[in-house]
Amino acid sequence: MDGTDERLLTLLEADARISVTALAARLKLARSTVQDRLNRLERSGVIRGYTIRRADDRTTRLIRAQAMLSIDPKLSERIVADLKALPELKRLVTISGEFDLIAEIAAETTERLDTLLDHIGRLKGVQRTMSSIVLSVKAER
Repeated sequence: MDGTDERLLTLLEADARISVTALAARLKLARSTVQDRLNRLERSGVIRGYTIRRADDRTTRLIRAQAMLSIDPKLSERIVADLKALPELKRLVTISGEFDLIAEIAAETTERLDTLLDHIGRLKGVQRTMSSIVLSVKAER
C-alpha cells in the first residue's frame, strides 16, 4: 500500500460506483494502472467487496441501539457466537475500557428492542450491560 492506493480507496469509499476511467483521471494515472491496482487490492483482501447503503423506508424505520457489554473473557467466543446469531445484530466491535464489546442492534419496535436487550443481558458470561437508543444519525460514511 502506498499513497496512491490510499487515495484510490478514499475515492472508492466516497463512490463505489465510480468508473475506472474516472478514477484514473482523478489520480492522473493510466486506466490500466488503476485497474491493476484494483485487482491487486482485491486479491490481497484490502478490498473485500463493493456495496451500497440502503435508505429505504424499512431501514430508516428501524429503532437502533448500542449495547455496551462487560463480559467474562473466558466465555468471549461463546458470547460473540451467540450475538452473531441474532438477525438484528448489525455490528459487533471490541473496545477498550470499562466495557469489552459494543453490539449495535436494530428492531422494528421498542418492544422487540427491549426483548433483545434482555436476551443479551442474560447470555452466559455477560456480566453487565449499558444500552443507548440511537435518536438520529448526524453523519455516516
